[in-house]
Amino acid sequence: MRELRERQPECIAWAKDVGITQMITATLGGGTTPTMDDVKKAADEYNKIAAVAAKAGLQQGLHNEGFETSMVDGKRTYDVLFGLLDPALVKFQFQMSTIRQGFDAAEYFTKYPGRFYSMHLQDWNASTQTLTAVGKGTIDWKKVFTAAKIAGVKNYFVEQDMELTREGVAFLKTLNV
Repeated sequence: MRELRERQPECIAWAKDVGITQMITATLGGGTTPTMDDVKKAADEYNKIAAVAAKAGLQQGLHNEGFETSMVDGKRTYDVLFGLLDPALVKFQFQMSTIRQGFDAAEYFTKYPGRFYSMHLQDWNASTQTLTAVGKGTIDWKKVFTAAKIAGVKNYFVEQDMELTREGVAFLKTLNV
């Protein structure tokens, strides 16, 4: 966010120069105990940033980490943001590792069709409470990818160390969805 606040025109120029069509922000806030006013302020600011990006032909996106996984007024901040961020301006990137915090990708994808365009893939072993290679954990990947089609997900990124990435990619190549 700081980079977009301070240097958005430069970021847009660079993105266009190298052929990037999507700009994703990891998180909108700096804390994990926001007030509703904090969330509304962050959403308003991001909608304005996303409008500038859209005028330049870029899609702005939001990841779900930190601030977004917090609670505000008894609700997940992430859920509140779906109501505050303009669906025409802001798409979402789902971080699969948030399953360990109770986030269910398939649930979000079917609840908010058309709002997602990418995913960061990791798997979760519920019994050991650890991240593992995609296909080696307890995530139902057929269910996730079926729901991802409904959500409009276009990009999938395995986000793990190289050994786990190799294992995960091998699994993904065998998955028929």
